[in-house]
Formats: sequence, C-alpha cells, structure tokens
Amino acid sequence: MHLIARLCALLFITSGLCAADSLKPNIILIYADDWGWGDLGSHGNTWLKTPHLDKFAQEGTDFRQFNVLNPVCSPSRTTALTGRYPARYSIHQHFAAPSQNARNGMPDWLDARAPTIPRLLKAAGYATAHFGKWHLTNRDTHGAPVPSAYGYDVAKVFNGGAEWPSADLHATAPDTAEFIKAHADRPFFINVWLHESHTPHVPTKASMDKWKHLDPQKQVYAAVITDGDEAVGQIMAALKEAKVDERTLVIFSSDNGPEWTGRKPDKAVFDKDAGITGYDQYYSVGETGGLRGRKRSLFEGGIRVPCLVRWPGHTPAGIINTTTALTAADFLPTFCAAAGVTLPADQQGDGENLLGAFNGEPMRRVRPIFWEWRGNAQEPDWWPRLGIREGDWKLLMTADGKRTSLHRIPDDPAEAKDLSAAHPEIVARLKQQALAWQATLPLQPDPACISKDRAEAPPAKKQPTTKEAPKVTPQQRVQAFARWDTDKDGILTLSEYQAGLKGQTNLETRFKSFDHDGDGKLTFEEFAGLKR
Repeated sequence: MHLIARLCALLFITSGLCAADSLKPNIILIYADDWGWGDLGSHGNTWLKTPHLDKFAQEGTDFRQFNVLNPVCSPSRTTALTGRYPARYSIHQHFAAPSQNARNGMPDWLDARAPTIPRLLKAAGYATAHFGKWHLTNRDTHGAPVPSAYGYDVAKVFNGGAEWPSADLHATAPDTAEFIKAHADRPFFINVWLHESHTPHVPTKASMDKWKHLDPQKQVYAAVITDGDEAVGQIMAALKEAKVDERTLVIFSSDNGPEWTGRKPDKAVFDKDAGITGYDQYYSVGETGGLRGRKRSLFEGGIRVPCLVRWPGHTPAGIINTTTALTAADFLPTFCAAAGVTLPADQQGDGENLLGAFNGEPMRRVRPIFWEWRGNAQEPDWWPRLGIREGDWKLLMTADGKRTSLHRIPDDPAEAKDLSAAHPEIVARLKQQALAWQATLPLQPDPACISKDRAEAPPAKKQPTTKEAPKVTPQQRVQAFARWDTDKDGILTLSEYQAGLKGQTNLETRFKSFDHDGDGKLTFEEFAGLKR
C-alpha cells in the first residue's frame, strides 16, 4: 500500500508539472539580417513580395515603433540576447578579427556570464536552441565560448568562432523545423537568425527564376527576400504540423536597417566568416519605407525595423500598433514574463516588461532609450554618436553635444525637421541624460573576453605636451566626474580629484580653477559645465 501511495503521489506531482509546462508558451525569435523596415509587402513595398510575412502580420500585431539599440549586427544581437545595451560590454561595432577589435576598443566575444534569454528559460524547463547566424564573435577568433555557454542545448550556426563547424545558411529553417518536431511535447525557445538579406546574397535558383523578369539588381534582392520569407513560412508550417502553433509566441524582426547600395557590381564576393560566395553590395536595394538613414545610422532608417508578433489567444490579430515604443532590450523581460519566469533580484537589465502590449493592452514605456555609435560618421545621416528617446522626443548628438538634432517621432518619423532651436530646454535635458548614461559605460573591454592570440594593439600615440593638449569635452568631464566621485554624493572633493588624476602636477591649482564659489568642493555643474 505504501508503494502504491508513493506511486500515486509521484503521478500527481508529475501530472501537475506537465500541466504547468503546458501553460508555458513556446517562444521563437526570428531575427533577419539587414532587412529594412520597408522590405515588407505589409509595409507598402510595391515590388518585393512577402506573402508569408504578410499573413504573419494579419494573424498578429505589427509594432511600428520598434527599435534595435545599435545600427549594426553584433551589438544589436547582443541586446536581443541579453536585454542590455551592447556598450555595457564594450561592443560598439560588429565583431571582426581580434586586431581590429583591439583598435575599436572591443572584446573578442560577448561575455558568456551575461544574462541571456536561453539561460533563464532553460532554468525554467525550456529546451533551447539557436539556428543560423551567430556573430557574437568572429571566424578569426580562437577560444570563444561556444553557444552552450550562453544557455543553448542545441546550436547550428555560421559566423561563429574559429574552431566551430559552420552550418549551411540555407539549413536554418529546416534545422528549426526538426527541433520543433523533436520538442513538441515540452516548452522550447529558439533563436532563428536568418542570413537574409545580408551580403553576400546567396539566393536559391528557384527564387532567382521567380524574379527573372526584373533587372539583375532587383532580381537578386527580391530573390533573397523571397528566400527569407519562405524560411518563415517553413517555420510556421512546422509549428502547425507539430500541433503547437496555437501555443507558440513568434516574433519576426531584423538586426538593423538596410545595407548601402554599391555603385557597380563585382563578379562575386566571398564572406570568410560564413564561408560563402555570392552577390555583392550592389544588389542591396532594401528600403526603409521613407525613414531617414540606413544601416550604421542612428536615424530611424538604421534602427527602426519590422517587429511582427504572433501569439494566438494573446496577441490581437490584424492590429497595427503605432503608439508603443518597443526595443530589442525588451525581449528578455517580456519573454520571461510570458513564460512565468521571475527575474533574479540582481538582474540589472535595460529593457521593460511589455507583455501587456503583446496582449493588446495600451502601454507606453517608462524608461528612456539610449544609443551609442562609434562607426561610420559620414554626412548626412551617419554623424550622430549618441541618441536618446524619452516619450515621443528623440535627440541625436555628437560626442561633445555641440551638434544636435531633435525630433518628435510620432509627428515626424522621417526626421525631416530639426526642432532643436525651438525647444532648447528639451535639448538640454535630454543631452544631460545621454551624457550621464554614457558616463556609466565601461572604458575598456573585460580582459576575460579577449582572445589570448589577439595581436597587440598599435602602440599608443605620444602624449601631447601641455601646449598641444586637446580641449577636454563636456562628455569626457561627465565620465570623469562619475568615476572620481567615489562616495557618489554628487560632489568632488580635492582628495577625490587628486586620486582621479594621480601622478599629474598642479592638481590643487587646477581644482581651484573649477571651484567657482570657493567652497572647496566641485559640483557637477562646476566641473562638467552642464546642468543636471
């Protein structure tokens, strides 16, 4: 009898766990590459056809104010995985060879100790997988943590580390379908990171034949968009075949806006990281849907991308949401909320739980959004180094804050009119917030995330003499104030100032030059020349 009772109790407990698991949604994040906001039929494109994604949008909600938090691949993907700004890990641009990472002040891989969606969901009983592009390290990098270190049970990737086997980019959707079939009896999380529409463009013959009536430039791009759309269709069909489509939350998005269009075609281009040869940048004719800027720009064309959410029984179908500002940092807290996962108390994420918006509730974010960019600085759309959005207002600025561009996004999504002169008080407030945020970022990458075989960085330039010393910018003073104010009381004492500049001369005299009221203390305003 005792044995029977124990078996009955075990059966009761097991059935309860199964019932609890059945309430957890499967979650799939489909992250395309360089897929512009305007590259969807449902967003008004007149020559690209995306029937699977258009159906996806009809069955879910189209969030039209979704932003990624960096306008290129690796940092954008860092945020999508960790829920944190990429600059918190010194990831400012794409991962390249270690020597180039050194020049850019970057690590050689994403810190495997970072919080990640798969690790949090795996702890809650989810099967986890990653299929497709990785690019959280580089093919020239040895010793990078493998996907399992970030919480994945299964991974087949390209653009991974030097020792990793590279998967066929066209196998991303079939691998995903196999995983869905094999794990239909338990909750799963899958990152599906498509190659389309990044260069080299490697369209299938079937898609090229479909668009042979177009000119060669458009034919190639239409074909790769078709291949990406077909991949989405395969994944949705796999969910239906496994009878789990009604309890699966699926998101389609992109890592940044569309690539530049080259001026003339080359015969072919080889991508060493992915190990593929295909059509070059001349065929990148993606569209932003009228938004300003493209990839590598902090204007909307570089950071506003598609965000379609389908979750039957939760997310309203056929809705276009133009009011909720979502970001890639919101994926982690929102997915965890959907799965019933309580975030650790020390989880210092940068996103918000916007599950209510996924459920059709009117929501406006509470926290501001920040951007940092250290790459291309060309005119007219690539010059901003910092950005902040608070409510409907978005400010873009140079690193020193001397040049700004202010826009009220709902009224001017194309960012055609700079309102800086009309609203100096808003410019001042947002500028101070952006500089203060930047002051919290690390100045150097974590040594634990640097490859042992990294070539030494170029020797530092000889320090200029006092006469040649460049002018210190307000941004640099904000960063210094945050570092030197060790007791965080908002005041710099002489001892804190001296400790911060240890080894330099005339410190007391220099301290007094900032101390305008002669009280022996430096306020933020006195030292940085900015108001809080």
